[in-house]
Amino acid sequence: MPPLSFSDTLPLPNSSVRIPRLGFGVYQSPASVCEQSCLCALQAGYRHIDTAQFYHNEAQVGEALRKSGLPRSEVFITTKILSAGGSVEKSYKKCLESVEKIDPGHDGYVDLFLIHSPNAGSGKRKEMWQALEKLYEKGKVKSIGVSNFGVGHIEEMKDYAKVWPPHVNQIELHPWCQQRTITDYCHKHAIVVEAYSPLVRNYKANDPTLASLAKKYNKTTPQILVRYCLQKNWVPLPKSDTPDRIKQNADVYDFELSQDAMDALDALDQGDAGAIVQAVRNG
Repeated sequence: MPPLSFSDTLPLPNSSVRIPRLGFGVYQSPASVCEQSCLCALQAGYRHIDTAQFYHNEAQVGEALRKSGLPRSEVFITTKILSAGGSVEKSYKKCLESVEKIDPGHDGYVDLFLIHSPNAGSGKRKEMWQALEKLYEKGKVKSIGVSNFGVGHIEEMKDYAKVWPPHVNQIELHPWCQQRTITDYCHKHAIVVEAYSPLVRNYKANDPTLASLAKKYNKTTPQILVRYCLQKNWVPLPKSDTPDRIKQNADVYDFELSQDAMDALDALDQGDAGAIVQAVRNG
């Protein structure tokens, strides 16, 4: 494969927008430390931050963006709506509130807005998607997508979506949970696949295969996992609030996993049983 670099981006389907290949996650990053963690990530070279309404730290992400001194156009920010408001207009207003927290002002926007989960049911999924489409039409978001959606959920959207396919599907992905049915489907339709929990919350640090590869390449186990995601053509979103680890997790561009190493990691797949958060439903 061609060499990867920190500045790499991927095209979103039917869009001029490009998404950075490596993101920084802030799930369970407390408001008191989230801003500093994001600043550290931006200083380390990350240009993609992933937050959500459910994380209660959108405002801190926005504050870090402003304090970084970086041009708004150089940082890709994602957020998510988890629960519908009760009507398209009410859901739209919930989304606008997120935009205002992250990038306040008349010209404020977010780069990507996702439906966080399909679990609310088909009616609420439709409501939230139509709210995101309105946000998209008004220029308050540059791209829209979904998270934790299986094949059936994305196919269902064809009945009402003006924007289809969704630009992104963010799902749990790592060697133990590879979700091949939905990743193959997304790649077939040019939907960008984002990988949350790519580090498996460090639960697998002592896995013999992973540990041996870390030793072989003289890298940390998280670095092996991030590199694995990149070589699978996923967009990993590693999370940490420890400055040294934030930097380490991005130091993955001076080596390449061999095909044998990738095969060894692929062989760890446990299907749905390997999920630590949630495997998608593809029915």
